[in-house]
Amino acid sequence: MQDNQPRTITPDTLPEVITRYLKAHRAHDAATAVTAFTDDATVIDDGNTYQGTAAIERWLGRSATEFSYTIHLTGTQQTDTAHYIATHHLEGNFPGGTIDLRYQFTLRDNLIEHLLIEP
Repeated sequence: MQDNQPRTITPDTLPEVITRYLKAHRAHDAATAVTAFTDDATVIDDGNTYQGTAAIERWLGRSATEFSYTIHLTGTQQTDTAHYIATHHLEGNFPGGTIDLRYQFTLRDNLIEHLLIEP
């Protein structure tokens, strides 16, 4: 295996904190989803950066109400013990109607320290 190359894993081998976040995110449960993040966590989504749990909770609440969509996990990968990728297929009433997004997680102390969401 090459160094730092993501390898495919099964969804049930994702760390609990990522699974908890993804389930809460799909359920539009911002209060539970935010508990998966470190206090100083950063989320980058759609070109915007959200720093800290208060900003992340506002982002989660807004993203849950801005558009209606379905989200399906289509793939999971692990680079190392702190870096995971969960690929999702979204369909909804947002511009374009469908998109595949890569949720790139960095963990610290069993919490999400950094989340980058991009196509």
